[in-house]
Amino acid sequence: MEFPFPNASTSLYLAISLSLLILSAADFNQDFDITWGRGRAMVLDNGQLLTLSLDQVSGSGFQSKKEFLFGKIDMQLKLVQGNSAGTVTAYYARTFNSSKPYDLSSQGDTHDEIDFEFLGNLSGDPYTLHTNVYSQGKGDREQQFRLWFDPSAEFHTYSFLWNPKSIVFYVDQTPVREFKNRESIGVPFPKQQPMRLYSSIWNADEWATRGGLIKTDWSKAPFTASYKNFKANTCAWSSAASTTSCGGGGKLASVTNSSPWFSLELDVTGQQKLKWVQDNYMIYNYCTDTKRFPQGFPPECKATPP
Repeated sequence: MEFPFPNASTSLYLAISLSLLILSAADFNQDFDITWGRGRAMVLDNGQLLTLSLDQVSGSGFQSKKEFLFGKIDMQLKLVQGNSAGTVTAYYARTFNSSKPYDLSSQGDTHDEIDFEFLGNLSGDPYTLHTNVYSQGKGDREQQFRLWFDPSAEFHTYSFLWNPKSIVFYVDQTPVREFKNRESIGVPFPKQQPMRLYSSIWNADEWATRGGLIKTDWSKAPFTASYKNFKANTCAWSSAASTTSCGGGGKLASVTNSSPWFSLELDVTGQQKLKWVQDNYMIYNYCTDTKRFPQGFPPECKATPP
């Protein structure tokens, strides 16, 4: 389906001066650590390309070297080609636990998280894009979509904007989901804890494809996802000073920059694009799941669709 709206930027208001960490990773070695997989994760092409692979023994993963509190993150991914049923490629930001830096099961009961997950499928069937937002350990805010292209045929850009007003998920710069700050009605919003960026590929055939009916075909292994053109414009976090470059002070150098993403919200055209995606490609929304919430929907669902 052809997209019905022209390209347009989101609104900018309340422009402010901030000190920023601006990254444009020409070399994955400089910005990420490979954290698990024993050779199944590789940095290639002089740092321009990173691949993660899954076989019957193990998956693999990486994480960013630095933490950030708020930011605009872009990454180009090409997902597993062919029969990817049972596999999950996850790309997300999450609170970092310095005492157990590589144990994602021990990130704490109050962790924050912004999730893209790509659920594999049989050859010729579409991928499912699964999104979620955790704040103070509370998640269960799933929205799922079918993509309007084959994400395994070539690279596409997956982004999120995280600022004090909202979290917006983008696919090729088209907004697919907006989670607004609804603290005024008692909904926790991630804004106190810094995060790192993570990605991994792993086997989840007990649930990932058609509720677990379709299992991983290991004769097709290894399953490989590829990454390039990482870009980040973020508020750098200093754990030593317990402050960000956007907040000033501490041990961080003060560099004044314009920061359009920090106060960005979707304008009318952005909201139209969001509605087009959700009308045509959304396949699950927790805010309309009456079986799951028989006693009433979460408060953010009643305010406006998150």
